[in-house]
Amino acid sequence: MIIYKDVITDDEIISDVYDLKDLGVVYEADCKKITLGTDNIDIGANPSAEEAEEGAEDKAQTVIDVVHSFRLNETSFDKKAYLGHLKDYMKKVKAAMKERGESDAAIQEFEKGAQAKAKDIVGKFKDYEFLIGESMDPDGMVVLLNYREDGITPFVTIWKHGLKEMKV
Repeated sequence: MIIYKDVITDDEIISDVYDLKDLGVVYEADCKKITLGTDNIDIGANPSAEEAEEGAEDKAQTVIDVVHSFRLNETSFDKKAYLGHLKDYMKKVKAAMKERGESDAAIQEFEKGAQAKAKDIVGKFKDYEFLIGESMDPDGMVVLLNYREDGITPFVTIWKHGLKEMKV
C-alpha cells in the first residue's frame, strides 16, 4: 500500500486504496459516506429505567471515509484568500519539485496545468469544501471536496505534485 503525504507538512493525505484518477496536475478520488458509532452491544441484561433514558441518545455520526481516515479538517476561504494561499502553495511545490530533481520541462508543465486547474476551481468555487491535513498547518495542501453530478457521491481533488509516496 502507498500512502501519499503532503510535501510541505508531511501530513497523510490519501492512499492508493482509493481509486485515484490521474487528471494531469491533480488526482481525484471518489469517497463514501460511512456511519460511525452505531455499535449496539447486547449483553443480555435488561436496562433499568434510568439507563434506558440515558441510552436513548443516538451517537451515530455520518462522515466521509477519506476525511475521517486521514484526519482532514475543514477550513474556509473566500476566493481572494484561496487564490493567495494557492499562489504561495504552488511556489512551495515548485521548490519541492526542483529539490527532487525534476526537469524544467516537468516544472513548466506543472505550472501550466496548475494555472488551468486553479481557474477551473475558482469558476466553481462555491461548490467546494476545503480540507487541511492533521497538523492544521495553513501552509500545506488544501484538499478540495465536492460532489459528483448525482449530488450524492463525494470526491476529493488533490494536487498531485504536492505529494510524496510512503510505501507501507
